[in-house]
Amino acid sequence: MPSFGERLSQLRKTNNLKAEDLADIVGVKRRIVFMYEKNESKPSFDVLIALADYFNVSLDYLVGRSDEAKRK
Repeated sequence: MPSFGERLSQLRKTNNLKAEDLADIVGVKRRIVFMYEKNESKPSFDVLIALADYFNVSLDYLVGRSDEAKRK
């Protein structure tokens, strides 16, 4: 299964978002988004929840524990 960084990158690109736009949405700096995507940093719970809410996916999908994106 994809890593968190791979999944985040795929979601961002699929939704035609620039890293800067996503950073503004979840309240981090643009370089932090790139660090997440390269698996060099892990987000806080608050950021994980904000990402899952924004992309309307489950936390398990976002962190690579499931291939089922939809929330139950």
